[in-house]
Amino acid sequence: MTTPMQVPGVPPEELPADLPTANFALLDVRENDEWAAGHAPGAVHIPMNEVPQRLDELPEADQVYVVCRSGGRSARVTAYLNANGWDAVNVERGMNGWSASGRPVVSDEPGAEPFVL
Repeated sequence: MTTPMQVPGVPPEELPADLPTANFALLDVRENDEWAAGHAPGAVHIPMNEVPQRLDELPEADQVYVVCRSGGRSARVTAYLNANGWDAVNVERGMNGWSASGRPVVSDEPGAEPFVL
């Protein structure tokens, strides 16, 4: 029997307060409609199924934090990135945890103002 690959993870409360920085990037792997409804300021958006074809768009950073809605998709992308030479860490609980911890969320929807969920 095989066990699932363990990926490094961090709760949103323990992320650097000033993401993104020169050393740390945030990659959001949710679908376009999820991104438009609300995402972390400064995050790079590449939907999970597009990551392998868009690796050249990943930000230059010492470490890439990967986020989705609840942590499942981002764990898979984190494992993929780590297997391909990146230093990636899964954001535990995803954007659900991000917003619940009071971190800022912005929206791309017309007329929307930055908000905290």
